[in-house]
Amino acid sequence: MSFRFRLLLMGLMSLALFFGFLHLFVPPETVSYNFDRLHIFLFNLCSGGAILLYFTEGRKEISPKVKLFLVMSLVYAVFAFLKIYIPVLIITLMLAAIVESDRIAAFSFFPWDFFKGNVPVSAKFHQAALLCLSLGLLISGAVILNNEYLKIITTFPKLKLDTFFLGFSFPLSLITLSLLFSIMKDNGQSVLWMKNIGFWSINLGVILFFVFIIFETMLPQVVVTTLLFAAVMMILYLLVRLGKNLQQKAFLISGMGFLLYTAVTGIVYIFYEMSPGYTSENYIWLMRMHSFASLYGWNLCGLAIICRFDDFPLKLHSFSLIFFHWFTVIFLAPLGMYYKFFACATTLSFGVILYAILFTSGQPDILRSRSRAAKG
Repeated sequence: MSFRFRLLLMGLMSLALFFGFLHLFVPPETVSYNFDRLHIFLFNLCSGGAILLYFTEGRKEISPKVKLFLVMSLVYAVFAFLKIYIPVLIITLMLAAIVESDRIAAFSFFPWDFFKGNVPVSAKFHQAALLCLSLGLLISGAVILNNEYLKIITTFPKLKLDTFFLGFSFPLSLITLSLLFSIMKDNGQSVLWMKNIGFWSINLGVILFFVFIIFETMLPQVVVTTLLFAAVMMILYLLVRLGKNLQQKAFLISGMGFLLYTAVTGIVYIFYEMSPGYTSENYIWLMRMHSFASLYGWNLCGLAIICRFDDFPLKLHSFSLIFFHWFTVIFLAPLGMYYKFFACATTLSFGVILYAILFTSGQPDILRSRSRAAKG
């Protein structure tokens, strides 16, 4: 990945984080737009989507298709933020077509590999990440079409744009899981069964969770989240036991820690939601802790490895950087929601983390072939 593209990604990701604090600098009563959309789009869709496609194509340089996706996703983000939805609907189809063209080229039109026992689980997660991104775009487009124009379904308050826009984080989770499984050793049939159980548990669990959110059924959300927590614990066990002794393993174990943190905060939030007198405004702090750990903790670990895929091991002290990453995401970022000083400190610290990951010099390691990572 070129220096200029890494610099662009660093700028976009840092800006995405800062938009999460913009309410402190631009009072909400003076602006009718939701800056959280840019907070989510710039990181998940624009930066994350472009990195996912770059990894799938397996080229050393950024292809014209990836550049087009990045430009169009930025236009998508701006128009969605401004609530100008006709261009968003048009761009949605273009972005989905780009993603599907790369998915079909790397895998197949129908995801038969999901049901094949001899296909590596890393390849299943990789294809699932691409499929989730294209379906997420199309479903969000359908929600826009329904809510803004057709108004066919009006009985579900949670069937709104901002609910589905959060789904753009899931493809990044899946590609991170693909990387995680790609560094695991094979260790017999029982481990293969555990890996496939992990694949189906994560994917079906998240789908069911979104369905229960739309129908606002609380208890099933708790059950599914608890099962997802158990699946993540199993995958963490497999990573610790079977993961190859590489620098990437330390980053991925840290990422799994963030993922477990998001599971716990998610369960706690649901219990608060079930309690008498609940209002979402009273628990914004908890949802922010959850989202910061998900986006800028867990998802960043996978994206960072992809961006430097050909350069590991990096010449940096992994555990010092991991500690600073946790300090920034878990401690500074939530305080940044309420205090301008901490908002600026969080953004600066996050920029330091990105700089260390994206620009520290590295050297080749044994995970050389992107095609092998994509194909298993």
